[in-house]
Amino acid sequence: MATRSMFELDGDLADRVLGYCRERLALEPGPLDHPGVKAELDAALAGLLGQAGNDPALVFDLFAEKLAPAVISCDSPRFLSFIPAAPTKAALLFDMVVSCSSLQGTSWLEAAGAVAAENQVLELLARLAGLPDGAGGVFVSGGSAGNLSALVVARDLARRRGVPGERPKVAVSDQAHSSVAKALHVVGMDALVVETDEQHLTGAGLRAAVAGHEDELAAVVATAGTTNAGIVDDLEGVGALARELGLWFHVDGAYGGAALFSDRVRPRYSGLRHADSLVVDPHKWLFAPFDCAALVYREPWLAKAVHTQDAGYLDVLHTDAPEEWNPSDYAYHLTRRARGLPLWFSLAVHGTDAYRDAIDAAVDLATETAGMIAERPYLELLRDPELSVVLFRRVGWSADDYSKWTSRLLADQVGFVTPTVWLGETVARFCFLHPGTTTEVVVEILDTMA
Repeated sequence: MATRSMFELDGDLADRVLGYCRERLALEPGPLDHPGVKAELDAALAGLLGQAGNDPALVFDLFAEKLAPAVISCDSPRFLSFIPAAPTKAALLFDMVVSCSSLQGTSWLEAAGAVAAENQVLELLARLAGLPDGAGGVFVSGGSAGNLSALVVARDLARRRGVPGERPKVAVSDQAHSSVAKALHVVGMDALVVETDEQHLTGAGLRAAVAGHEDELAAVVATAGTTNAGIVDDLEGVGALARELGLWFHVDGAYGGAALFSDRVRPRYSGLRHADSLVVDPHKWLFAPFDCAALVYREPWLAKAVHTQDAGYLDVLHTDAPEEWNPSDYAYHLTRRARGLPLWFSLAVHGTDAYRDAIDAAVDLATETAGMIAERPYLELLRDPELSVVLFRRVGWSADDYSKWTSRLLADQVGFVTPTVWLGETVARFCFLHPGTTTEVVVEILDTMA
């Protein structure tokens, strides 16, 4: 009977959970909250997991009162560190639907409705990027998973065309995301680091770096919006050269790829039309919940030939019907949740113009913030923002000063702004995504540095 009760609806628990979700969604703005203290969390959790269960109300109260406040809320308009997240209410609500319905998205046979909706979004992203008809892919857990899956395809294609050596090379800049280096390590390839022009990977720089190495190369990786500084590489020049040399051209747009929705910014992304694979993380700047990353291939059948998993019990999934699209064939995973559906729902509800306006607002705030920094004699702007990241220094501060400042801001719930390292120096960094982050919030934070 105990086992059976695990699968029966507890109405009181349902009301408690849904009530909490409604209250959390209604908060404007959401709380910033605090980092946890291990001793306090250990004490709260002590003895909770054992042979016997616990009153669900007590367990949920423990979560709400002890655990949740010990998670810094990345959807707060005062969360300006790393890459924040700002899911729309529609996306968050539909994520609940995905979970409550036990929706998964492994294959067409099992999940055609979910896959069809996800593919509609992937087609939109491909079209904005200028990729040809037939481009497609899959939603994976994040940019790391997308970069890894794309580079597996690049490696296998390089082997087929006879690139010599056990470890083919991939041309990257020193500004490439850390997950690219990790992916190369996992798949057995080495990085050919290309000297940049003011931290931009350019076609000219790439041509100079690969001279004499063309036969050793498998791929080129460019970035459409670096995490640390929001830099958009010379996608046109790099992509054109990659196509000339017959190299796989992968673009990591995990953060910055969302700017494709902006009419003002999109011209800088014209080189994406050369891409063989592209990653965009909607859980960053496309206002979707974690975990959601779009991996799009120019020619998805190339990825399918690499990633399809064969087993007797999977034969039923592999048919010749062209409309049967199995997401499990386009990345290293098999089982997967239908993580693209919350984005699909929110896009369908709000329309792409609303996304354009929200992205433009973040870019505008970054530009405005750069001007405010330039006006303050105790601050120095390190580079003009290209997207929504702003790098600056407080004159005379050490790394320890930045660390203490960060702690004070968070303790006072003014903001969560962690420093970064830029060209060997500890500096301050804002990343704007949340449309609720106002000029007044930025001024309040800047004034604490005086």
